[in-house]
Amino acid sequence: MANFQREVKDHWYVQYQEMGFPAIQKGWVLPADRWRDFDPFILMAEDWFKKGTFPDHPHRGFQTVTYVVDGRLEHIDNAGGRDVLEPGDVQYMNAGWAARHAEDGVEDDIAHTLQLWLNLPGNKKNSETIYQNVYGEDAPVVPFEGGSVKVFSGNVAGVEGPLNSIVPITLSEITLSEDAAFTLDLPENHNAFVYVLAGDVVAGENEVNLKKHGVATLSFLEEGEGSSELKLVSKKRRTKVLVYSGAPIREEIVPHGPFVMNSMEEIKQAYDDFRRGKFGPPAV
Repeated sequence: MANFQREVKDHWYVQYQEMGFPAIQKGWVLPADRWRDFDPFILMAEDWFKKGTFPDHPHRGFQTVTYVVDGRLEHIDNAGGRDVLEPGDVQYMNAGWAARHAEDGVEDDIAHTLQLWLNLPGNKKNSETIYQNVYGEDAPVVPFEGGSVKVFSGNVAGVEGPLNSIVPITLSEITLSEDAAFTLDLPENHNAFVYVLAGDVVAGENEVNLKKHGVATLSFLEEGEGSSELKLVSKKRRTKVLVYSGAPIREEIVPHGPFVMNSMEEIKQAYDDFRRGKFGPPAV
């Protein structure tokens, strides 16, 4: 029996707005008010910013996956972690029960990032706080005719990505030359979306054209247990797309400020715990 063929279900282009300094520009790749459609993903923001935009702040109840598009991003957390990520690097954070960190541009750099918020099931919202840096050169690359796929997370193209998320996901960066084609295998029960970083691509069995800043959600079989195929064909000399996928959690959530919980009572508790110092000292 043939694998399930993915189609583009919905697509749009990111709209950007200028921000007040030291932030510069922001766009919503995945708007937060549509989290039920994107489950297990909550939102994804594309930001351009300088040092001072995202100083010390708390999180609870979800995970982040931050892809550095350009510039340098400095990560500092109150568990003693500190590092600088460069273009093509990814940082994973399981906020779990209490994360406190800062993410900022380095020196005079303009950091350009994509930050994905990934939900945690209710029984894991109080899990241990974890940070993991995945440097671009440590993600395995599988070449194919006319391009390559770099695997940051999950089992894709016969290799395993180094990112270890509490809720398993796949994250692939696919680079294509003009007229090159690639078929990406994904678990058919994974909700998935595509973001075009550069170029021009035709995606899915229904052949939807997406240019730079284009986003597409994909059809999937939530009760499926097999594999599915996403067809991609490049229409430009340099095309680069990111593909994210994960199994839906199907729990009601309350995203509020820096916290994502299952009820407003839990949100209030998170704010109270932060005020009482339970998140620990500032990340400086």
